[in-house]
Amino acid sequence: MKILLLGKNGQVGWELARALLPLGEVIALDRQQVDFTQVAVLRQRIQTHQPDVIVNAVAYTAVDKAEGERESAFLCNAIAVDAIAQEAKKIGALLIHYSTDYIFDGTKKTPYLEDDAVNPLNVYGESKLAGEKAIMESGADYLIFRTTWVFASRGQNFLKSILRLAAERDTLNIVADQIGAPTWARMIAQATAHIVQQVQQERADNRFVSGVFHLTGAGETSWHGFAQKIVELASPHCTLKTQVISPISTSQYPTPAKRPLNSRLCTEKLTQRFGIVMPAWDVSLQLCMEELF
Repeated sequence: MKILLLGKNGQVGWELARALLPLGEVIALDRQQVDFTQVAVLRQRIQTHQPDVIVNAVAYTAVDKAEGERESAFLCNAIAVDAIAQEAKKIGALLIHYSTDYIFDGTKKTPYLEDDAVNPLNVYGESKLAGEKAIMESGADYLIFRTTWVFASRGQNFLKSILRLAAERDTLNIVADQIGAPTWARMIAQATAHIVQQVQQERADNRFVSGVFHLTGAGETSWHGFAQKIVELASPHCTLKTQVISPISTSQYPTPAKRPLNSRLCTEKLTQRFGIVMPAWDVSLQLCMEELF
């Protein structure tokens, strides 16, 4: 099996570059090797490598910045994704793509199902939804995994930000009315590798069906609860100044991009289809932080 991984240096991409290795030949490219703003070059790379599977871990993820950079967000998250899907269709490759809870408006009182009505509140969510639609309309074999609140020991993320701030400040004010499931990048990568192996056999047997699946950590918390757990787990390993983590409302922390209050995604479809049970978010966080320290 030949796998083309796009975005090897991102949080999820770095983990994918390792998790996918047992499956066959992995051609892992970073943004310097394949620039998503150069769609013609992107198409050429796919045609040159002729992979069996394309795993796209590239995305424009600067949620607030996207409000003023709509064109850039759509170029990366929709136009380039459309090109990848078209090329996947041409060469008969399976496309694996990652999306987000931000395609929903967060008004639902229970976890979102895959076929719930979409209504993104910000440009980032709009661009990711456009990418999903492009894939679905391409005719390619695809799996789209929507995930939430991704963290890792590498890169820029909430975990790393809280560790930095907790070392500098006595008090932290963290939003407590947005609810979701923190998801370790490694769990996303390991689940992806398991699924790719399974569905390639399904494709060989001519019984594969494309689809959208929610792929997140189990359980739920708020950003405030997430921050509390990070500080609790970090305290034995490093010196932190933070003594108080105060809960605040979204209205008390205005941002350029509006965010959904409910980011919970139901993962039952993933479990039923692939037999994968995602670990609890706090269990994954503990494992990640043990490695970090």
